Formats: sequence, structure tokens, C-alpha cells
Amino acid sequence: MQVHPPDPGPPGLSLIRKGDFRSIARAISLIENNMPGSEELLRGLENRHVPVIGITGPPGAGKSTLVDALTMHAVEHKMKLAILCVDPSSRFHSGALLGDRIRMNRWQDHAQVYIRSLASRGSVGGLHPHIFQITDLLSNAGFDYILIETVGVGQSEIDIAKLADQVVIVLVPESGDDIQGMKAGILEIGDIFVVNKSDRAGASQYLQSLKSSLQFQTGKTFSDLKFLQTVATEEKGIGELYEAIMENSKHISSKKSFTFFEERAWQLILEYQMRDIDREQLNRSLQTSADQPGFNIYRFVIAYADGLQKK
Repeated sequence: MQVHPPDPGPPGLSLIRKGDFRSIARAISLIENNMPGSEELLRGLENRHVPVIGITGPPGAGKSTLVDALTMHAVEHKMKLAILCVDPSSRFHSGALLGDRIRMNRWQDHAQVYIRSLASRGSVGGLHPHIFQITDLLSNAGFDYILIETVGVGQSEIDIAKLADQVVIVLVPESGDDIQGMKAGILEIGDIFVVNKSDRAGASQYLQSLKSSLQFQTGKTFSDLKFLQTVATEEKGIGELYEAIMENSKHISSKKSFTFFEERAWQLILEYQMRDIDREQLNRSLQTSADQPGFNIYRFVIAYADGLQKK
């Protein structure tokens, strides 16, 4: 009888490493809700990097349909893909408002595709508050790529640039009037620009206008940017998009990878610091101090934080 060494990590971590979808789902729920065992689980993860692809853009651009079509190409190329779909939060239970996407049901039981809906929980950056931890977990679960579709909130969806190795921005011809407004927002973080629903009138003109608008605005080398037209509902142009993503994946720099580490460390330190704050106690201190003459909210916060550090 062969004796296997015990798993050094918490229960379920060995199954996660083998890509067991049920164990992955339970682990994400632990992390998502800060449940007991989540910290132990995260401390048991190995330092692995799996390419992260961000799909973002304004509402109605067809991001989910595009993701569905891209998934088909990944499956055909024998890739194992994890997809995180960030949805608006329900104001009643803080869960994802749309839940598991009906339009992606064909991948529900597919051995190569894991799909999870996450609630944005009020995050203005279009992502889940624990997206870094969830992405690290998936990097330990045997996936070849992690694809994140952000919630459609418009110009504030820039947090994906802190997480994704490359960002695909999905637009439609009707976005033409909004180019000037978006330049200061999501357009500046894109690596691949997709004009979806390009069977509509004005798609080619919009693409040219987009190129002209971005040429001196992104801070990136213009030749490094890619511009494509797709009709996701008919899977037109999806092959070209898939190849563009694969090509970009070959050129992920170690400097950018370290930048992700730095961003993760920063976010985690902020999160751990916040754990020391009892909101009810903060409110009591605030109510007492606010009644004092000459109250200043900034002096109050500095003094309160200093008091926490001295404990």
C-alpha cells in the first residue's frame, strides 16, 4: 500500500492544485466572505503567475458575448481557462446581481472552463474587493489563463490595469461621441482595442477616429497597441483577437510582474490595517470629537490612526 505524504496546506488545497472545481468554488467563497480558514488557505499558496487578461468597457458593448466567443477559441486550443465575471452588487444580499451568466451556460460543465460570478460590492474600479486574493488562488489551480470581465461602469474601470497583464477594451461604433471623455479614463489602460458590433454603420470610421485619438494620448508606444473589429454574436474577428492576446502574452515583462506584486502588497497592507478598526468604536469617537469646538476631520483621522498603532 502506497503511503502519500500529508498535504502541508489547509484542507482542500491539494484538490485545488489538481484543479478540482468544487474545491476551487468553496475556496473562493471563503476568501470572498473573509470566512474562517481563508487566511490559512492564502498562506499556503505558492508564488505562481498565470497570465491575467482583463476585458473592460462601457455597458452594452458586448463584453460577455465576446468572452463567450473567446472561450470557444481557448477550448479549441486545449487551454484551461478561469473566467471571473464581476457583476453589480445586489443591495439586499451583496451578492452578484446577475449571478452565473445564462449566455455562458454551454461552459457550465466543461472540464476546461471554470466560471465564477463575483459582486463588485460597491467597488468603483469595476472589480471585487478581494480580486487579488482570488486571482492568486486561481493561479494555483492549474489554469493556463485567467480572464476577468469587469462590471460595466464606464470611465472608472481602471483598477483592472493594476491586476491584468493585458487589458482588452471593448467599444461599439456608437461610442464615437464619448471618445474625448473616455481618454482620461479607461482608454489609457488598453493594450487591445476592440470595436465590437462592427456590422453597424460607421464602425470603420469609428476605428480610425479611435486610432487618431489615442496616438498621442496613451503614454504607450503606439505600435504596441492593437486595434480590431469584431461581431461577437457571429464570432467574426474573434480568432484575430485570440491571436493578438496570445501574442501579447509572449511579451509580459518581469518589470510589470513586479509592479503587480507591489500593488498586491499595497492593497493587502491596507486591508490588514483596516482589520484593527472597529466601526462602532470609530463612530463613538467621531460623535464625541465632532461636538468639540474646532473639530477637523483630518486631524481626527490622524490622531485615531496613531492611537491604533500605539495599542
